Amino acid sequence: MVNRTAPFARYEWMIAWRYLRARRADGGVSVMTWISLVGITLAVFALIATLAVRAGFRAEFVDTILGANAHVTVYSTVYVTPDGQSTRAITDYAAMADRLRAVPGVTRVAPLVRGQVMAAGQGRNTGIEVYGITPEDLATIPRVADPEQAWGDIARFAEGIAIGSGVARELGVGVGDRIRLISPDGVKTPFGTSPRVNAYEVVYVFTAGRYDIDRTRAYLPFAETQSFFNREGVADELEVMVENPDRVEEMTLELLRAAGERALLWSWRDASGAFLRALTIEDNVMFIILSILVLIAAMNIVSGLIMLVKNKGRDIGILRTMGLTEGAVLRVFFICGASVGLIGTGAGVILGCLFAIYIDTIFSAVNYVSGGGVWDPSIRGIYELPAKLQAHDVASAVILSLGLSFVVTIFPARRAARMNPVEALRYE
Repeated sequence: MVNRTAPFARYEWMIAWRYLRARRADGGVSVMTWISLVGITLAVFALIATLAVRAGFRAEFVDTILGANAHVTVYSTVYVTPDGQSTRAITDYAAMADRLRAVPGVTRVAPLVRGQVMAAGQGRNTGIEVYGITPEDLATIPRVADPEQAWGDIARFAEGIAIGSGVARELGVGVGDRIRLISPDGVKTPFGTSPRVNAYEVVYVFTAGRYDIDRTRAYLPFAETQSFFNREGVADELEVMVENPDRVEEMTLELLRAAGERALLWSWRDASGAFLRALTIEDNVMFIILSILVLIAAMNIVSGLIMLVKNKGRDIGILRTMGLTEGAVLRVFFICGASVGLIGTGAGVILGCLFAIYIDTIFSAVNYVSGGGVWDPSIRGIYELPAKLQAHDVASAVILSLGLSFVVTIFPARRAARMNPVEALRYE
């Protein structure tokens, strides 16, 4: 009875290890193999780092949307008032809000009055968007009530105005200063409509984490905003928050029924869906491009392994004459090539994870070396480059790299296994 040696036996690992650590002068690992090792390391590192940054950017972008904006906004269709004017104002906003609160999954409903005005302070002026909201509802907006940075006291909101840090910076004001709001749609007189100008004390300054929000948004007490914009007794819209914003589409029908026949819904996905879809497409394209880089790096293993097989032709012939089977030779050189892929993948994973973990430090260093201005929040929307490590992203990179490394290794290993020992030793 013939005893068969199990695949990947100890002696196969021993031979492969000797070939891997042999010096170049002895016909060991070629320079091409080292190049492929470095290439796979850098390709895996780039893939993981890119996936982490894209995941972090998406998470930060969505969090700022959901943390400072309505998950669903309820409007009214245009209708004609008894005096013949067309309007979208919601007159029964209190009853509508009660009906919407009764919908399962709804966590908060807040009537809002919105308007665009000119803000002036310290000799400067800028355009802002004013949100009229009650103090109780303002305290439930995560990115405003519990922002990244805040100055002043949100409990004093009923006494003045809350503004974004970008507005405060643009006007050169801080907590305790007064700003003037100027609206062209002011008091109606027999001689026409005169602009309305009111001054308010800045009681709260917040940084929501989104440049466009911090740069343009201000909050006023609901009743004061109604008076300022001539909206007495009505609301412009209702801001609805739900437990699970990702499944907001499933609640659309119930929300419409509760809001009434003249209601229109606009969800956060409607507002930002095109951008999120663009991010998804970009993620897929980046993954494909970086996967090609991993493939190119893995193909270098073929070059290095072919050179190793050529240098070890005499050894292969001797081993075959000693009884080593084709399968054993194949496994020896497969171990040589796969080890390069395995080591390169491991090093790339370590570098990629370290990059994602210490991205703030790395980015600060790059920003310092370049003299600042690398990340422009007015273009990117958020204030810093985020990164979020996700297990499935790392697993995808590892599976891709190892899979390609193992597959491309088979071909030169098969060539070594099929080498004729007589031909290998003929000229020795």
